[in-house]
Amino acid sequence: MDEIVAEYIRRTVLKIPRDEIKTMLQKWGFLSEAQLQTVNFQQTKENISQEVVQLCEENSTDIKQAAVLDIIYNNIYPNKRVWSVYQMNKTGEEMEFFDLTEFKKKFKRHLRSALKNVTINFREYEDNAIWIRIAWGTPYTKPNQYKTSYVVYHSQTPYVFISVSVLKSNLPLLCQALIAASNYHHIREMELRSHSLNSLKDIVFKRYSQNFQTYHPRPLQERNGALECVDLRIVQENKKEKERIQRLNREAFGDGPQPKLEFAQYKLETILKSDPKMDVLDKNPFRCVVKFSSPHLLESLKSLAPAGMADAPLSPLLTCIPQKARNYFKIREKKGVFPESFVSP
Repeated sequence: MDEIVAEYIRRTVLKIPRDEIKTMLQKWGFLSEAQLQTVNFQQTKENISQEVVQLCEENSTDIKQAAVLDIIYNNIYPNKRVWSVYQMNKTGEEMEFFDLTEFKKKFKRHLRSALKNVTINFREYEDNAIWIRIAWGTPYTKPNQYKTSYVVYHSQTPYVFISVSVLKSNLPLLCQALIAASNYHHIREMELRSHSLNSLKDIVFKRYSQNFQTYHPRPLQERNGALECVDLRIVQENKKEKERIQRLNREAFGDGPQPKLEFAQYKLETILKSDPKMDVLDKNPFRCVVKFSSPHLLESLKSLAPAGMADAPLSPLLTCIPQKARNYFKIREKKGVFPESFVSP
């Protein structure tokens, strides 16, 4: 077995939590159950990785099998990567029968016609998701297995999820291979990114709203009544205001859990002006970037008004993120407000 392959397998095993190594190797299926029985999974991860490498040497493992193990790891831990959403489209509305074998053949042929030094691996999952792993090389160097790109494509949908570790110079090649293999005509980035691949899928497939029925909070009056029963001396102030905030919050976010996004970015471009004649003070646009970040941004926004940290309702620029399917926004002056020379492009 090649030393590069052996080292790659060792590092892949070291990334896996020790309690899950055996299960993941079983899913891999390249080592027999009898071989796995010889491994002491209670020892240190370094020793486990060395024993796994020895077994792989016995089986003459190559980079194709090692790449499959890497796909399995990334499928179980997709949140280790940052994903961007792309949407493909075609001129007609006709539906075509999806042939996975033909898709793989076209994708490989198109990508390798542009760059020979590239390794491509596929794995299909039960939810019709096709995982594609690409290791990129150059015309003069072998593919770098440690800087890989991942694509998750759901057949019969126009959406593609791409890990952003892809090199800018290779991204056009990847997009061209995707539209050629899937028989689409155009592809565009949707300005929607997150570590949570499942949440991105919930947003573009409109699945997050179905969760609204899974949680039924007690009405505010019922909860207030329960508190009053505990101690009659407690006075509930501003009941109507709290009920108004709860109602507006439900209208904006629903009752269920929100898709998990870590940030939202707003690029503002405006022109400084004075009142009341709206005279332009400076012909040069004023630009700034505002970024909201949180481990779970939408849930954080949802909690602001009930906690008294913001007025209800929140700005549509914040609440429209799932509906617009984007967390990157550009805010410019409306056309017609100023003379043509002053309107932002």
